[in-house]
Amino acid sequence: MNKKIKRDFDGLMYSTDDSMSFESESSEQETLPPQQQKLMIRLETKQRGGKKATLIKGFIGKSEDLESLSKKLKSHCGTGGSIVDGEMLIQGDMVQKVKAFLQANGYKTNNI
Repeated sequence: MNKKIKRDFDGLMYSTDDSMSFESESSEQETLPPQQQKLMIRLETKQRGGKKATLIKGFIGKSEDLESLSKKLKSHCGTGGSIVDGEMLIQGDMVQKVKAFLQANGYKTNNI
């Protein structure tokens, strides 16, 4: 059996030069204020066994701030959810509740 071994080199090179230093690049952007954020809200049932889920995407900022906003949304809606690939997922048809909460906190929203 062949097992694929994924090696995480990230383009790292080794050097014998003592003056060389490795600086990692941070891909996260600073979190924009709510007034500059434009979030898109969508109701989705695809690949969920017929169950509905509300997707919120378009958040620009750090992952800690995304997690914090997601936690507040889940608490406001009284349901579960998660973060997948930078998109917030709230269980159930919560489009109206999510839209009202986000607009009350200064976010611009757009339903798709």
